Amino acid sequence: MIKSYQHATQTVSRFIWSRRMQRVKMLALGRHVNDGWIAKVVIFYLLSILAYLYLQPLLYVVSTMFKDVHDLLDPTVKWFPRQLEWGNLEKAWVGLKYPEALANTFTIALVCSVIQVLVCSLSGYALAKLYFPGRGLVTFCVILTFLIPPQIIIIPLYAIYSKLGLLNTPFVFIVPALFGQGLRSALFILIFRQFFKSQPVTLEEAAKLDGASTFRLFFTIMLPLARSACLVVFLFSFIWYWNMYYEPSFFLTNKYIPLSISLNRMNEVLTGTPSSYYSLFGSESINEGAKMAAAFLIMFPPLVIYMFLQRWFVESIERSGLVE
Repeated sequence: MIKSYQHATQTVSRFIWSRRMQRVKMLALGRHVNDGWIAKVVIFYLLSILAYLYLQPLLYVVSTMFKDVHDLLDPTVKWFPRQLEWGNLEKAWVGLKYPEALANTFTIALVCSVIQVLVCSLSGYALAKLYFPGRGLVTFCVILTFLIPPQIIIIPLYAIYSKLGLLNTPFVFIVPALFGQGLRSALFILIFRQFFKSQPVTLEEAAKLDGASTFRLFFTIMLPLARSACLVVFLFSFIWYWNMYYEPSFFLTNKYIPLSISLNRMNEVLTGTPSSYYSLFGSESINEGAKMAAAFLIMFPPLVIYMFLQRWFVESIERSGLVE
């Protein structure tokens, strides 16, 4: 009788204890869920603020390009115009001579970017994997060319291009890219050098045992492995060639005018300067909406390219030598 009573008591106590532990676990789980939900809200709030800070200039451009003169002068109109002014886009399109300038800019940026990917990858592979006398000195010279400002060498380059007859042609950018001296080529060479240095030596040894030459090893094994670095270099080079202004203002003055120079000359047109680049608007005053529309037309193609390549670009940043 006593044993059965003790057994029943133990059973009831174990049941009560298990229920208490279950309640404690449920409370802990609920607190964990609540803490996770609060953390997600905080992270979303912080990311929204950062996104707004980055997107605010673009939103300002889009908002201003649809404003007329009255909305621009009215301090109560900030983001949303009272009436959409589509004429600003038309002025920007004609004032920039957009189809011709877009073709010039796209040709220079695309050709030079492809050349830089090939030449800089070859140079980076040579500095990373090939052993030759003076390799450290060559690497130092590459870094030195990256540190020298372009304003120092712009006059000698102008004299050289003038003697070679390359002024007012796209070859003022294509020829330096062929010799590894394009826009930011030193940085791209260092990116490829860092990437190839991180690759295992066993790949090269296995290919050489199979009788592969240096060029075959590079083009069949190393270059396909460097797809991530190639994409990073191509996009960076394309954007920098697209946005460059200083070099075209010296070398391209009469022909093959890119969008960056067209934007500056459009400002002269809108001020009514006689004998301007495109004599179109007469004595109209400066219209901020038209200038913002021109800026949007210049930014739109790179934005579209980045939208399609965003996922691969982020993955390439993680895998390329920029991480190291």
